[in-house]
Amino acid sequence: MITLQEAFALVERGELDAFGRDKIEIPERFNWAHEVFEGRHLKREPDRPALVWADDRDHELRLTYREFVEAGNRLLNLLRRLGLKEKQPLFVMLPVYPEVWLSYYAAIKGGFVLVPAATILSPSDIEYRFKQLRPGAVLADPVSAKKIDWAEMSTGQPIPIKLITGGVRPGWTSVDASRTEPTEASPAATRSSDPLFLFFTSGTTGLPKIVTHTHTSYPIGHLTTSAWVGVKPGDVHSNISQAGWAKFAWSSFFAPWNVGATSFSFYYSGRFDPRHQLQALQDHGVTTFCAPPTVWRMFILEDLSKYRFRFRECVSAGEPLNPEVIDAWRKATGVTLRDGYGQSESTLMVGNLPGREIKAGSVGFPSFLYDVRVVDEHGVEAKPEKEGNIAVHLPSHPPGLFVGYLGASPEVTAKAFRGEWYFTGDRAYRDADGRFWFVGRADDVIKSSDYRIGPFEVESALAEHPAVAEAAVIGSPDPIRGALVKAFVILKPGQVPSRELARDMFLFCRTRLAHYKIPRILEFCPELPKTISGKIRRTELRTTETETRKRKEHLPNEFLYADVVKTEESRPAGSAPSAP
Repeated sequence: MITLQEAFALVERGELDAFGRDKIEIPERFNWAHEVFEGRHLKREPDRPALVWADDRDHELRLTYREFVEAGNRLLNLLRRLGLKEKQPLFVMLPVYPEVWLSYYAAIKGGFVLVPAATILSPSDIEYRFKQLRPGAVLADPVSAKKIDWAEMSTGQPIPIKLITGGVRPGWTSVDASRTEPTEASPAATRSSDPLFLFFTSGTTGLPKIVTHTHTSYPIGHLTTSAWVGVKPGDVHSNISQAGWAKFAWSSFFAPWNVGATSFSFYYSGRFDPRHQLQALQDHGVTTFCAPPTVWRMFILEDLSKYRFRFRECVSAGEPLNPEVIDAWRKATGVTLRDGYGQSESTLMVGNLPGREIKAGSVGFPSFLYDVRVVDEHGVEAKPEKEGNIAVHLPSHPPGLFVGYLGASPEVTAKAFRGEWYFTGDRAYRDADGRFWFVGRADDVIKSSDYRIGPFEVESALAEHPAVAEAAVIGSPDPIRGALVKAFVILKPGQVPSRELARDMFLFCRTRLAHYKIPRILEFCPELPKTISGKIRRTELRTTETETRKRKEHLPNEFLYADVVKTEESRPAGSAPSAP
């Protein structure tokens, strides 16, 4: 057995082979904020930068480990004074502001349950979440606060504590009130098995499920993520991800801070600008960097010879990268992009580790905390080169794996946990050397610009339109975003396909869906391919759509959102945030 402190030390030093098949000894009680962030990093390097935050308006905030702990303790004390109790949910809906990191730290130390939410969620999305899980407190920016107030009113259940940053709003307490709070706070005596994160994740056969992570599964589980990134004490690590997604907790929070590195983030008040981002990575001396495939595809279109980077390790997560992208980045920077594989339900499960031989297209080998295999539907391991289900062997529950779907039906749980296995819902094969080669989703979740979109939600919204008889939604291949949401629509009798009707449906979806879920392509069709039992064959739709895009063919009765709807691409810029 390896003690918890030994495990963190081994990852800091990059001595991953020392884990072998040994298990980490998990104590009954564990509080990562107190024992790791403070007990290891604050104690050893109090003046090392913990967080460096900058934006596209030349604002910058730097907090050392000591300053961050003081600010985090002030926020914790404010939440406690306002009445938030241990194990109560804290709903955080913020852009990538410093308060996101501080709220995570305060919640971990205080024993609250974090419910991250992306700012692109619609009021209806928030209403659904509040009906499933009533928060004890919310933390939001002014734009999100307005949507939260609507959802609160719609559910008829008042939220006891509402904190706002970057502005003011009636009924909300400013985060600035924490400035007068004490800079010391006692840690909660959290159990390792206590819930810590609740992530809402989309599926194809229902509304979002609630993934439950504990004080073990994320803080300790992300040792595999730290090891995969290759981040070391003193590094400056950056990750591109919206706050509210699991990937933010993965690589913007735990990956660097498990080992005492600096987390750097560059925030955009407008649209993502690859040139501005590249300049910020250069100017702030980023040494380890993680980004989704969409961003890497944008980067290689730029003149990378203009920059002088300090990268030692670069990784990509979300979906396998094309070899062409990996080659282009290596030629421009001298650094090989490494792939990895994981889920909201886990930490890094399979990856190409630093210094190991890499085969382009492979996501690598199982990480040291997981026994991951490729199996058939009955749990029988597949032979090399034979496609099957990516599954985790469960005789001993891996420290980084979630504990279940909160409030899910027995059918949902049974689909994921079958006997000795957790089925990820993804497909892959292993080569003769044991490397994993990702094939795709076993279900129909659409991956667009690093967002996961459940077709059921989009289809449900379209079905509410008075002209729609039936709809099916898939991902249409796109060279930049990976996929665009495409809707196939069967009209009710008497309805005629037209540009005006397509525009009306796009606008209809805008009132019911978050911006990133709105279909970007809509095709009116007379029928949908179905199985004998009446289920839509989305696989057949995807195959046909892929061939259509290869031919660059524009179909009759097919309409593009960008062509028929005048979009407002820019968002109102908020005031620059400051740490409490």
